[in-house]
Amino acid sequence: MSIRHATRELHFAPVDNGRLANLCGALEENLRQIETALEVDIVRRGEHFSISGRIAQTKLAAELLERFYSISHRPIEVEEVQLSLIELRMPEDGLPAAPGEDGMPVLKTKRADLRGRTPRQNIYLKAIQEHDITFGIGPAGTGKTYLAVASAVDALERDTVKRLVLVRPAVEAGERLGFLPGDLVQKVDPYLRPLYDALYDLMGFEKVTKLFERGVIEIAPLAFMRGRTLNHAFIILDEAQNTTPEQMKMFLTRIGFGSRAVVTGDVTQIDLAKHQKSGLIDAQSVLQNVRGIALHYFQTDDVVRHPLVQKIVDAYDRRDKALNKAETSEVKHG
Repeated sequence: MSIRHATRELHFAPVDNGRLANLCGALEENLRQIETALEVDIVRRGEHFSISGRIAQTKLAAELLERFYSISHRPIEVEEVQLSLIELRMPEDGLPAAPGEDGMPVLKTKRADLRGRTPRQNIYLKAIQEHDITFGIGPAGTGKTYLAVASAVDALERDTVKRLVLVRPAVEAGERLGFLPGDLVQKVDPYLRPLYDALYDLMGFEKVTKLFERGVIEIAPLAFMRGRTLNHAFIILDEAQNTTPEQMKMFLTRIGFGSRAVVTGDVTQIDLAKHQKSGLIDAQSVLQNVRGIALHYFQTDDVVRHPLVQKIVDAYDRRDKALNKAETSEVKHG
């Protein structure tokens, strides 16, 4: 069955070169993002746009260009285009409500525009607010860590917790980094960089630096958590797929009074030795019926990064499924 293709023409009049420049972006980067995400070809000649591709995709591309032209009195950033492309993938009845509507969480951070971009992201934010321990499990780019940090910042700003504790196992991602110089903070710093980046974005560099100096924000390598009890804290365990079952149990039993914990990880990116079982996989089966713990799962359509990230994740998933199918068939006939 052949896929039907079409060409759709757009014409923006009267001609306004300033608005056209804002629409297209620097070096027409906004158009390239739309082409990549929707798998269409866009040819521009002045105010004329020709869009070629599958019928449904050309229609979406035309709608997106018209939407952006309506606000092109101001510059349109690439990030804004990418976020719109994410929301465009969803059916109309699946679009997330705005913060404050239908009980959607409103987070108190430096980012006034911060909100869940997909329905599952909003469910995740609500789960964090309603449970003392929440697991966020899913592929790269789905906002697991960023939204966890945003929830932690919100809790700190509202004074519902007294400090933030950032935890991550120091497991190398398929590489041998060798000896790392410096004190404890400097040694684990490279592993916690994604958490730092989120904090700087949500609170600002100067405020984060001051809170580190005062001990309000603390980094705690997983190996150094044993024996501690954390009261009135918001604790985030990132890259939890690289914990062992023993480490996961040890971490979860550190939770004290007035504390909340979020555990994030991607079970398709485990960097443990082959003979070691992931503590995140183990926890899913052990804790699935424990009241007060939320297990939340993201899918590839929750990816909120460059449009190519979702395609990359999907491509690897297809490859893995094909390999698993081949291995299963080989065992049956072997």
